[in-house]
Amino acid sequence: MTQLPGLLPELEVVRKDFPILERSFENGLPLVYLDSANTSQKPQIVIDAMVDHLERHNANIARAMHHLGAEATEAFEAGRDTTARFIGAPDRDEVIFTKNASEALNLVANTLAWARPSTGSGPDLTIGEGDEIVITELEHHSNIVPWQLLAERKGATLRWFGLTDDGQLDLGNIDELINERTKVVSLAWVSNMLGTILPIAEIARRAHQVGAVVVVDASQAAPQLPIDLAAMPIEERPDFLAFTGHKTVGPTGIGVLWGRRELLEQLPPFLGGGEMIATVRMEASTYAGIPHKFEAGTPPIAEAVGLGAALEYLGHLGLEAIHAHEQAITGYALQGLQTVKGLKVLGPLDPALRGGAISFELDGVHPHDVAQVLDSRGIAVRAGHHCAKPAHARFGVQASTRMSSYLYTTPGEIDALVEGLEYTRSYFRLD
Repeated sequence: MTQLPGLLPELEVVRKDFPILERSFENGLPLVYLDSANTSQKPQIVIDAMVDHLERHNANIARAMHHLGAEATEAFEAGRDTTARFIGAPDRDEVIFTKNASEALNLVANTLAWARPSTGSGPDLTIGEGDEIVITELEHHSNIVPWQLLAERKGATLRWFGLTDDGQLDLGNIDELINERTKVVSLAWVSNMLGTILPIAEIARRAHQVGAVVVVDASQAAPQLPIDLAAMPIEERPDFLAFTGHKTVGPTGIGVLWGRRELLEQLPPFLGGGEMIATVRMEASTYAGIPHKFEAGTPPIAEAVGLGAALEYLGHLGLEAIHAHEQAITGYALQGLQTVKGLKVLGPLDPALRGGAISFELDGVHPHDVAQVLDSRGIAVRAGHHCAKPAHARFGVQASTRMSSYLYTTPGEIDALVEGLEYTRSYFRLD
């Protein structure tokens, strides 16, 4: 294996934790998985934890007064404890389980739409005509559409940060964009298309100066960047943070919303139903405290168990080590991609400024064709707009091909990608 400074120690041993990476195809080619920004692969420990729960401890939580019910409840809440430790949450009850990051972001946007004026010392969370919501041009659709809907419903104005030509956030008008009318600033920590790491601390400081609520989509950050909310200076800490389980080597069907207790207690419920209530009368209902106020119905129990196992696995490897590995592989990939004639990388070319997702164009070949030819060689990448159409429009393209590495990616897999792209050029007779 090519030796790069920063790679995870014993990378081949780590890869053996992921059974799918042993797979080969009918043509004898091994799987080269470079689509981890879409979804990560799962280690055996996560698979085993979920199977064990379903085989030996399956029951509904909170409601059942029997032994299995107690075990299931304990396992579910242990997943919450692990998640709280993983992000350094100041209070484990500030961690809410959702079905994915999209639902977590919609939860915040919708409950802000329904918020009533504070009757105590809490901040004013109401949004109305004349108020402004600020996002960025590189957001995933999940962090655009909910805010468009909120602005439309409440008569507010949606504004956004633009992008520089190298795919970074243009902060030249930050003081004008975030002003006394700004009520919400919502942004990704790491772009899923451009890979750009955003300066959330600087933006949060400015937003908090004007009393705005800060929401961070950490779906691409949580898998690869150390997060310690409690250690952040309060003026730089987001008020809400969302991420999804399936990108952090965990299962699909579970997402996480962390929110500041003061705000969570002030906001109304998102969904109504079982377990989110204190009492129900025909005339009116009262609600449970956090986090249960926002977890109506039967939650993703086995998924919470799997998520807990996944985050413990990442913690064992160490997020600092994972981040160093991602930077090393990303730098190696950027070097290799730039040797391919007619290929243009979208986004920063400095691996220190970006995560592991790299979108690119290959002149003369549609991204879907690039992905299909690569797939014929066992190489899995993504092609399309990656749920980031405005970011693509900013760079004048309809779609792109995206490779995305993770903690199990090897330099040899990057070499296979570069060779595959050269083969694609020859296949389409571009020379």
